[in-house]
Amino acid sequence: MKITDWVIVILAVFSVTTVVLFLVGAPPIDAYMLIFKGAFGSWRHFAQVLNVWIPLVICSCGLLFTFNMGLWNIGVEGQIMLGAVGSTFVIKACSSVFSPSLILVVAGICAILGGALWAVAAGFLKIRGNVHEIFSGLGLNFVAQALILWLIFGPWKRPGIASMSGTEPFPKSLWFPVPAGWRVSPFMIGLAVVLLLATAKVLQATRWGLVLKALGSNVKAAGVYGISVNRNLFFAMLCAGAFAGLVGFFQTTVIYHRLIPAISSNYGYLSLLVVMLAQYNWKPVPFIALLFAILQVGSIQLPLMLRIDSSLSGVIQGLLVLTAIGVMYARRRS
Repeated sequence: MKITDWVIVILAVFSVTTVVLFLVGAPPIDAYMLIFKGAFGSWRHFAQVLNVWIPLVICSCGLLFTFNMGLWNIGVEGQIMLGAVGSTFVIKACSSVFSPSLILVVAGICAILGGALWAVAAGFLKIRGNVHEIFSGLGLNFVAQALILWLIFGPWKRPGIASMSGTEPFPKSLWFPVPAGWRVSPFMIGLAVVLLLATAKVLQATRWGLVLKALGSNVKAAGVYGISVNRNLFFAMLCAGAFAGLVGFFQTTVIYHRLIPAISSNYGYLSLLVVMLAQYNWKPVPFIALLFAILQVGSIQLPLMLRIDSSLSGVIQGLLVLTAIGVMYARRRS
């Protein structure tokens, strides 16, 4: 979309949101100011914004591969969960055997493998069983959630109790290192930027990126030119799952330091909105992800100060996507 289109979308969304706030009896200016202060009021708040931005960018990078091929990788949520399970397994199994640095490296690798294998499972169901990736992805999301609950209340339950708070916290030596006072990992910020640039490079300047776009535009025509649909589907899902698994590693070792039932924090579904709003283009992704992170963190203040449910951020995010789709449709019709 052009810059003028984005201006139209943002104005339309905040106009509708303002009307909604008036209808529920909440002062719109106060609500917007609280969201802003909740995101930028202190370094602690902004660090929380960055801790949401990191997984959104990484997950969105993986989704760019599948969306450019025309695949709706709804199973990204479950792929995050399996990444978290993989990293937790390594940490629990090896905490007293190897050095913390080696354990974290192996945990990261197992998280990537866990997410990738879960994505490949959805791809296999599509290739061999002709099951649409939306249905297989959603089904595998439920299986992943059930697996996590079984682990938390079963083999990995806390000593003497089984709690929704999750597994026993990891030893502090196995927390991913974060500089004192930062509350956010500079390494993970840098990794998110590197992955974004690498994704852009692959999609824009490699033969495989061109192949993915060709398949997304016309699968039948690509097949005529000898392009293997199944092989490229497999590798696109593999990349998306690997990136999602890395987010699972981030959530367990940097944020929560344990496995919890809501370990994905719905970042998979939120990343789907980010990529759709970006129109499958890498350039707007970091900015849209930042906007979503600001809304996600800043809206926490709303219930405390104005007694407005924090789900208002979800309303704004949904309106952004729907309005953008409407503007794009109007442009095509004109």
